[in-house]
Amino acid sequence: MKPKALILFATGTNRDGDAAAALELAGAEACIHPLKQLREDQMDWSAFQMLVIPGGFSYADALGAGKLFALDLSHYFADQTRAFVAAGKPVIGICNGFQALVKSGILPETRAPEEKPWATLTFNQSNHFECRWVSLKPVSQTCLWTRGLTDLIDCPVAHGEGNFQVSDLAQTQMLFERDQVALLYAHPDGSPADGTYPANPNGSIHDIAGICNPMGNVLGLMPHPEDHIYPFQTPNRANRPGFYGLPLFMNGVRYAQGN
Repeated sequence: MKPKALILFATGTNRDGDAAAALELAGAEACIHPLKQLREDQMDWSAFQMLVIPGGFSYADALGAGKLFALDLSHYFADQTRAFVAAGKPVIGICNGFQALVKSGILPETRAPEEKPWATLTFNQSNHFECRWVSLKPVSQTCLWTRGLTDLIDCPVAHGEGNFQVSDLAQTQMLFERDQVALLYAHPDGSPADGTYPANPNGSIHDIAGICNPMGNVLGLMPHPEDHIYPFQTPNRANRPGFYGLPLFMNGVRYAQGN
């Protein structure tokens, strides 16, 4: 049977349809549900095998990008979210969804409400909105979404606050040691971006484009792999075929089917 993916929709979310298309092409059944409806209906999330927090500008990015969505995850839906993560089910947050996962404390790891967060996504180093294509190098074998992927992923970014930073450089080293760094910004030939713009479009420390939790089932990333699942979506399809984002979603679906 096809695994069912719960796609959360907040006011201002705009990539839910793209995420649904990617998941369905990968073999899942995508179900988009507004948070308001989930609250009113008190829907049981246990009927779903995947959880998706898509991109956009939830709640108009009031109080900061993803901040109010993060409050939904950590307060209104705290029990459902914690249960989903603890069960090891595939969870992915893209762009605004990544911001919400980090600001809720789910990434880099679930923390107690009283603990001070040590990672954040802040304003781009360029001080303006970045909308361009980038290349991503999958690196984590702990993350179920990137495990076994060897090809680069070409996909667009579209964000103003995608700069991943930590309060202590030792924490960054810990992310690498725990294999929680899932995706890195790279040059199109696969060589490290080394912080150079625009290969690293936002100034993220050590070119980090996406991270996972220690268990490897929760992935957050700023770029949009759901927007490169067909050849016609890339501006460079004549000279650079392939390098799709679809294998990322296929990994998640396969894992959900087996669990």
